[in-house]
Amino acid sequence: MILGARGAEPSAPAARSRWYERELGWPTAGSDPVELLTGVAFDVIELPAVAGSAMLRRVPRTGPVAVEGAWMRLLVAAGSTDELPELLDWLEWGGVSLDLGAIGAGGRITAPCPAVSWPPPRAAGAPGERCPQEAAVWLRPPDAKGGVEPTLPRAGFGGDGGAPDLVRLVSAAATECHRARLLRALPLPGQRRAGEG
Repeated sequence: MILGARGAEPSAPAARSRWYERELGWPTAGSDPVELLTGVAFDVIELPAVAGSAMLRRVPRTGPVAVEGAWMRLLVAAGSTDELPELLDWLEWGGVSLDLGAIGAGGRITAPCPAVSWPPPRAAGAPGERCPQEAAVWLRPPDAKGGVEPTLPRAGFGGDGGAPDLVRLVSAAATECHRARLLRALPLPGQRRAGEG
């Protein structure tokens, strides 16, 4: 923990790190920004926020979800991202270019401001901390009181802990990533396609 003068309040990053470690039991690294280590308590599936927003309308129950800039991060059970390539193949998305990534063991993500939702308000959950608008924030925050790990999507059908199973989550995410890519490729009204005269 980073402390100022003896007896002084910890810095905002130290308070954030302490909140994650004490409240959720998640290991952190770094101090500015504080990072959450992936592959220990959870893995992350990352996709463009535009595709993620559409996916969340289709899959109303997920585990915790964070947004940082143009990217949405879905927390899933630790070890789940190891199965992502085979799962995409099984879902017949293998070989299709998707903006769908995975962060597993040995990875890191920026720790979202604790107890802050999207769009970010001015005050954050850590004492005295203010969250800049571009900071990572929770869209669906983890619930420390209920235990986070049981709510994370995991392999197998049926889901558990109030979250869908990993297959349904990845299927919806891949579909929305593909749909977003197709929409970006469409010409705007009045534009000509390449090769049209």
